[in-house]
Amino acid sequence: MPRVRFAPSPTGYLHIGSARTFIFNWLYARRHKGTMILRIDDTDIERNTEESLNSIYEGLGWLELGWDEFYRQSERLELHRKMALAIFEKGLAYRDFTPAQADLEEKEHSEGPWLFNPGMRDMPREESDRRAAAGEPFVLRFRVPRESPATVRFVDAVYGEQTKSTADIEDFALLRSNGMPTYHMASCADDIDLRISHIIRGQDHLSNTFKHLLIFEAAGVEPPQFAHLPLLIAPDGAKLSKRKHGPVVSVTTYRDAGFLPHAYVNFLCLLGWSPKDNREQMSRQELIDAFSFEGINRSNAVVNFKEDDPIDPKALWLNSQHLRTMPVDELAPYVRRTLEEAGLPIPYTEQEFLQTIDVIRTRFSTLRDFVTRGRAYFSDEFPIEPTALEKLNQPGARELLRELGERLEASNEFTEQSVEFELRKLAEERGVKAGLIINAARAVLTGQPVGPSAFAVFVAIGRNRAIQRLRAA
Repeated sequence: MPRVRFAPSPTGYLHIGSARTFIFNWLYARRHKGTMILRIDDTDIERNTEESLNSIYEGLGWLELGWDEFYRQSERLELHRKMALAIFEKGLAYRDFTPAQADLEEKEHSEGPWLFNPGMRDMPREESDRRAAAGEPFVLRFRVPRESPATVRFVDAVYGEQTKSTADIEDFALLRSNGMPTYHMASCADDIDLRISHIIRGQDHLSNTFKHLLIFEAAGVEPPQFAHLPLLIAPDGAKLSKRKHGPVVSVTTYRDAGFLPHAYVNFLCLLGWSPKDNREQMSRQELIDAFSFEGINRSNAVVNFKEDDPIDPKALWLNSQHLRTMPVDELAPYVRRTLEEAGLPIPYTEQEFLQTIDVIRTRFSTLRDFVTRGRAYFSDEFPIEPTALEKLNQPGARELLRELGERLEASNEFTEQSVEFELRKLAEERGVKAGLIINAARAVLTGQPVGPSAFAVFVAIGRNRAIQRLRAA
């Protein structure tokens, strides 16, 4: 069974590219009955923050996907050091005592990229041991083959065969001078220890894979299979950046805008992947059943947004489709939570609540619409839009509404059919078009110029509240 991992660093909020990586790992694990692992890569102590860590938990929790195992790299440092020293004892790494720049992953000089320091690499073991025993700080570097350059190769599940000569790979660090593991060492050590079978990550990590393959080989283990994902880019072709694009790349931006978790998951899946049958709106199980590496595109995926609107129109459309079509009993908890957060009451029994949601969701796109456009169904304090007010202010409209209220109060029934009967009867008796009363009633009942079936609105508002609003027109 496959074992996959999502390994974010707690150095900022959850980026939508990271969220997509998590989702693709999750889908692969669920499709193949495997294990989904969340591993927090928090060895970069200077950049890690508790706020960022909480943001990752918050964002992942909102997606409602979950994981099977959890680890923190900072609690596994001894494992990383032990594996690095084992590589050193095999003669596949060496101590670099170069002052000042020893901790740098890659160094530059006037003649091109730095690859290695012959004085350090060729130092006799006895001399290296003596200097280390004397307390001289050093970086432990991998001894990339130089005498007989070889080709490091692997077949990526998305990008196909990849190769790189060891002559072009620098002697990268495994341990820093303070004894802390580098990203390369910690990541590979954990992947080995956790028996990761497939590494699914962003295309920007593809170049790191050659170094990681060298570590796996030095540790004497079979490397995982790799699948690198296309990058997410802005409409202008720039890579999505937290620094440059701000809220556009934050998962919580969509959560706060009133998106349903699964609708957002559905949207992210379609950024760089497709089921190859033109489907767009898909349930969670449909995504699991359809997901494969073959469906991942090699080209980068564009997230469309504007300077004044961070929401991708495709994401908004998908959210509206899920909101309008998902089982109403599954939608209700999200609506209830949204209303409670906005401080709006729910003046309905549970069954009435479900019926009201089902009636009014037909024109809504986000959960926030229940608070704004649907406010009148939950509160007696709501604004009347200018276009609706025009309908209400038509000559004679308010008087007709008050009379309709009297008739409905006197009626023994209060159904869509009975309301329609009384309204049309009133229009006929007064010699006006029924539309005049219908449009004015919608305005006074909901504050909106359009909405669900006019007679369904009466029932959704409820007998007492509807009559009260009509009589107060």
